[in-house]
Amino acid sequence: MSPKHLHLNAFLMSTGHHEASWRLPESDPYANTKIDHYVALARIAERGKLDSIFFADSPVLYGDTGRRPAGTLEPTVLLTAIAVQTSRIGLIATASTSYNSPFNLARRFASVDWVSGGRVGWNIVTTAGADAARNFGLDDVPDHRLRYEKAAEFVDVATKLWDSWRDDAVLADKASGIHTDPDRVRGIDHEGRFFKVAGPLNVPRPPQGYPVLVQAGSSEDGKDFAARYAEAVFTAQQTIEDGLAFYTDLKGRAIALGRDPETIKILPGIVPVIGDTEEHARELDAELERLISPEYAKRQLARTWGIPVEDLDLDSELPDDLPTEDEIQGAKSRFTLIVNLARRERLTLRQLIARLGGGRGHHTFAGTADQVADTIEEWFTRGAADGFNIMPAVLPSGLERFVDEVVPILQRRGLFRTEYTETTLRGHYGLRRPANQFDEAAALVVAG
Repeated sequence: MSPKHLHLNAFLMSTGHHEASWRLPESDPYANTKIDHYVALARIAERGKLDSIFFADSPVLYGDTGRRPAGTLEPTVLLTAIAVQTSRIGLIATASTSYNSPFNLARRFASVDWVSGGRVGWNIVTTAGADAARNFGLDDVPDHRLRYEKAAEFVDVATKLWDSWRDDAVLADKASGIHTDPDRVRGIDHEGRFFKVAGPLNVPRPPQGYPVLVQAGSSEDGKDFAARYAEAVFTAQQTIEDGLAFYTDLKGRAIALGRDPETIKILPGIVPVIGDTEEHARELDAELERLISPEYAKRQLARTWGIPVEDLDLDSELPDDLPTEDEIQGAKSRFTLIVNLARRERLTLRQLIARLGGGRGHHTFAGTADQVADTIEEWFTRGAADGFNIMPAVLPSGLERFVDEVVPILQRRGLFRTEYTETTLRGHYGLRRPANQFDEAAALVVAG
């Protein structure tokens, strides 16, 4: 695919990204645990020739259970079930480096890559929040920078494990009686600050070599990590100016590390509410806003900011004495984005909650299919994005409207594929299959 073409992912969340979507008459409030629901969504995305579907995840019961469907299926299990019901769509799952072991996680992603024929991606997160830490016997969340240092070693170990089998290790030679050449499977004998792993992996090297490595943090530590490791970056940017600044910054960091900037795809989130007319779209958005329960969101924001809920008034602007980003050990970049949005537009807390209800800080847009396509095209052609994470406010209707109405417009404009030309997620993104690092090291020794 030409690098001038958009990359589009469908970020799927139960009944939709809007927190009140489950309350609509059309919604199934039990959809969050129904595999048929997610298979149907994946097939819609595949019909639209989208690059991938994506699932967020956290090892904690997130937020207030009274507010929206809170239970989530483990995403690699979910993607395995979806893989056998689809053929081309990429499959991206989130998994934490703070609360997994490299061996088990490398095995899970290698397994899904084999099941899907090379369509899996790993969204690497470090997981903020003391609630998650307490699920693993810790009193509090580790320091922000320490989490990223651990994540870097985790990814190094995972790639070594995927490389512990040469691509030609499996011979399946019936005549000689040799199935796998033992000289082509090697231990990794990793001993580092955080992990000690002998290897080798007990799964052959995945079809893609490695799953596509995705990252979703936009803090300074997160951007440094992304510049070194990520092949796709999911980010939240409210304005095109912010998107341009982030895009330029991250691509520059990648170049400074010797990377080709085309090997890292930057994909902001967008929450489109699509109507037959602009007025119709605004009515749909207003209907969702009316169904929000602001007291739930107020409590969540108070927890996020580490302040008493009594300090927040729904009909006042944010307090002046909120913590600074340096004082936040959780999601630093999202904290800054939300506070800046409220201060820039002088929003009351109630108005801020309404703005966050659909996308938790991602860019929301209510308009016609043409207007949504115009917004996507502007960000893309001005260099603020390589594509987008599409976050439908309501599912399945929001994804259906995007696929059936917006995608054809982008195709007619020559901005998006009309057919799949590749079979792997790496192929969809235009990314090379990584060489085996141990083979490269051996070649250097021979050359030396």
